Amino acid sequence: MASTGSGLRIQGDDNLQSMLVGTVMRKIKSRTWKKQRYFKLQEDCMTIWYKSKKAGNTHSTFSVSDVEAIREGHQSEVLLSIADEFPADRCFTLVFRGRRGNLDLVAESTEEAQSWIKGMKKLIENLENMGESEKRDQWIGDWFKKADKNNDGRMNFKEVRDLLKMMNVDMNEHHAHRLFTMADKSQSGTLEDDEFVLFYKMLTQREDVLRVFQAYSSDGQKLSQSNLEDFLREEQLEGDDTQQHAKQLIECYEPSDTAKLLNAMTFDGFLMYLGSAEGSIFNPQRRGVFQDMSQPLCHYFISSSHNTYLMEDQLRGQSSVEGYIRALNRGCRCVEVDCWDGASGEPIVYHGHTLTSKILFKDVVNAVGNYAFKVSEYPVILSIENHCNVEQQRVMAQHLSNILGDKLLKSTLDGKAPIGLPSPEDLKGKILVKAKKIGGLEDAFNGMVEDSLTGEVSDEDEAAEMDEDNLHRESVRRRVKKSKQRLSKELSDCVVYCKSVHFSSFKHSRIHSKFYEVASFTESKARKHLREAGAEFVHHNSRQLTRVYPTGFRTDSSNFNPQEMWNAGCQIVALNFQTAGEGMDLNDGLFSQNSRCGYVLKPDFMREAEKRFDPETPQQRDHYQPVVLTIQVISGQQLPKVNIKEGSIVDPLVRVEIHGVPMDQAKQETRYIENNGFNPVWYDTLRFTIHTPELALVRFVVEDYDKTSKNDFVGQYTLPLSCMQQGYRHIHLLSRDGTSIPPSSLFVHIRVTELE
Repeated sequence: MASTGSGLRIQGDDNLQSMLVGTVMRKIKSRTWKKQRYFKLQEDCMTIWYKSKKAGNTHSTFSVSDVEAIREGHQSEVLLSIADEFPADRCFTLVFRGRRGNLDLVAESTEEAQSWIKGMKKLIENLENMGESEKRDQWIGDWFKKADKNNDGRMNFKEVRDLLKMMNVDMNEHHAHRLFTMADKSQSGTLEDDEFVLFYKMLTQREDVLRVFQAYSSDGQKLSQSNLEDFLREEQLEGDDTQQHAKQLIECYEPSDTAKLLNAMTFDGFLMYLGSAEGSIFNPQRRGVFQDMSQPLCHYFISSSHNTYLMEDQLRGQSSVEGYIRALNRGCRCVEVDCWDGASGEPIVYHGHTLTSKILFKDVVNAVGNYAFKVSEYPVILSIENHCNVEQQRVMAQHLSNILGDKLLKSTLDGKAPIGLPSPEDLKGKILVKAKKIGGLEDAFNGMVEDSLTGEVSDEDEAAEMDEDNLHRESVRRRVKKSKQRLSKELSDCVVYCKSVHFSSFKHSRIHSKFYEVASFTESKARKHLREAGAEFVHHNSRQLTRVYPTGFRTDSSNFNPQEMWNAGCQIVALNFQTAGEGMDLNDGLFSQNSRCGYVLKPDFMREAEKRFDPETPQQRDHYQPVVLTIQVISGQQLPKVNIKEGSIVDPLVRVEIHGVPMDQAKQETRYIENNGFNPVWYDTLRFTIHTPELALVRFVVEDYDKTSKNDFVGQYTLPLSCMQQGYRHIHLLSRDGTSIPPSSLFVHIRVTELE
């Protein structure tokens, strides 16, 4: 295979050279489990191979593309636990995509550690800069290696047939053999790398795209610049300077220099354009920060996590600093810290009264300080659930101040008594504490605050809420004795714009509440308010922040549907980031716009106090204009295999779901195609009427149809309706945990029209 490695100029790179030779390092799993392993980069520069010195021939491999990041030094719990034994400059952590555990390593010397750190970074960067066609060749190469059982770099027809099964292709043997013979240029009865690429390209001939190409081509061979302009105008609905855009697309995607000289695009160029980011369903103009970031915090939806310290479920799961790092790296801007009294005066973080493991509060603050602003410069809110005594609260306040320094917001922005919430723009680079506070924000300016005897903290949030939902189970009742603990002035002073308060009613809030007060609701309480007074709830959220979190019964850390809460204008809708599924797909979908910065501006009818928007009756609002969304699902490409069972092939169907106000909730699906996950073709058209397009998310789900049991999940992609491009588009599918699975995609045609 034309390996990516060849483009890396390995010769001149000492780090990659030494990785190719290989290195013995210690793999660390705990303070007591530290074993030597021999690690080596394979010739393809895409695979890391490693084996134990003792275990004979057994070895393992992983692909460079599985690695998301490299962290230097003691940056994981495991490496922190052995910090006294191995210096930081010999330690590093490989972080894998999805839910696979990290790999913690210790090299024999600082030089060897640096070699691997720099080399891995270069390999990852190289992968990120690969074009679509290189990625595809890379993917084909990976399959070729898996199938070439005897490693001779050739494949006979039987090996090719087995490979097709692995790749989710169930095809007529006669047809496959005919293509095999055509690709076997050397007539050796086997395919070598380049011949295999040719075979694969014949196999994946895109008839669906060819139809579109020929409909716009004057001669059936190429698109002239004016043909391409017609296509962009009539199909892709691009009104602005199509002439300039057509030129630019030819320049960027056309592989043939001859065609470029003629200002034309061949079929290959057309296919490359449609498979690129510009040809994808997500509008590139919505990728960067395009929204007004200077409005008050309460005017934004804020990406928020619940029980951030948990990696698994809420009863026995492992607590880990890694939970905070992963959430922040996904653009989360509000994390939860559950604090309890720990031994030797150090507060700890865990899910109280359960068997989840415990971590130190100061380690959490360190991780937040290090990772808060890596992917977004906008503010991070620490939502503190405080169960500590006054002494340990003082320790918490010290850690916050000492570790976070200037990042911690300790006073109002201009030092004056404020009259409203600041904006994400004003608060760039700042970490805010959301917790109980003694007195009000104004008191600090009137010299009113007394000592720590005036405030009291009751167990906030879950335990108390579960009691209110009148669960009279013994364990719960024991948990919920309201502690009349005192609140330390030091910790209270760390709270500026986000004072946690108990909610009594919308009417009470309207008259008495302050803009900096934040109420928290369980999902069931929020639903009740939404049913009884939807417009009131939206109005409340135009002035104040509201946090909604999963009910305490979700011991499996499952998620509710966040859309319901966004419909009411709730900003801090806290989800279990560690749990894959529909809830997190919607969260990732909403926050995929605006540079994934974790803040999305609410529609104007939810921000203006005098507008009365009720999610139950969207047709009553000003400027009500419903739209019709028409989606033709044309085809699928290289869908991943879900069933590990030998010989099973996917029977794919596509379901399109609309998530929005209650009137807009809808689902429709295509037929299922038997035995073809490789290049299924549907040409099925689905239509939806959408009453509040500003709030609608569209989720595409591919499933493997099963007559006898529940369909298996294959892949999904979710995005805001407002970020969709019209025309012929590819949808690049994501796995269950939100990571990409190239080259799996859907090819669709999209139209959005106003309802007459």
